[in-house]
Amino acid sequence: MAGSVLAFDASNPDVSLLYDINGLAKDAPTWFDRVMGFIGEYGILLALVLVVLWCWWSVRRREDAASAVTSVAGIVWAPLAAAIALLVNIPIRGFVERPRPFQDHKGLDVLVAGKTDFSFVSDHATLAMAIGVGLFIANRKFGLLAIGLALAEGFCRVYMGVHYPTDVVGGFALGTAVALLLAPPAMALLTPLVSAVSRSRRIGWLVRSRRVQAVVERPLGTVEPRRHGEGERDLAA
Repeated sequence: MAGSVLAFDASNPDVSLLYDINGLAKDAPTWFDRVMGFIGEYGILLALVLVVLWCWWSVRRREDAASAVTSVAGIVWAPLAAAIALLVNIPIRGFVERPRPFQDHKGLDVLVAGKTDFSFVSDHATLAMAIGVGLFIANRKFGLLAIGLALAEGFCRVYMGVHYPTDVVGGFALGTAVALLLAPPAMALLTPLVSAVSRSRRIGWLVRSRRVQAVVERPLGTVEPRRHGEGERDLAA
């Protein structure tokens, strides 16, 4: 019933844009469509995981302990925000009950088979944007990179013929809303937890690099011990 609110006729700009973007798949070589299908289904999500890990590895090397703790807390929040957004999407999809575009429209080039669940909102777009916005809270540079990947994910889902453009836009809105609106209470809980982890001798390296801690905690005026053989090279010079 609710799905009828989203019109499916060809005069709808949503449907027209669907055919325009998916039409690119018809004109592309078969191998390219296979690559796009893999990228849209798995590749970009894997890339987002790598960006999150890259960001985590980078912020651990900050000398400012407070900054490192806050950034790592933001990084932890990114996947948590994505998980919460996906849970929120479950009742939304059940209420709207919008069929996949290929079930109501002929002539689409569907690159991934087996999609029988409802279309609105896109889980992939929701998850990708929630990670992107959540990561932006931790680090703007890596956050912008992740948001760019999320936008690419949205395009791929329409290109693959498994989502309407409004499914993707709805996913972007849901992921952004969850990541931003729940960030203050989430960060209030995660920051002291991450701070406690940073003070641990066993797992403190998860928050701050041991090398950075050694440099910061070294008493002022001390000289790092020379490695074996360095004195002989200095004399020879």
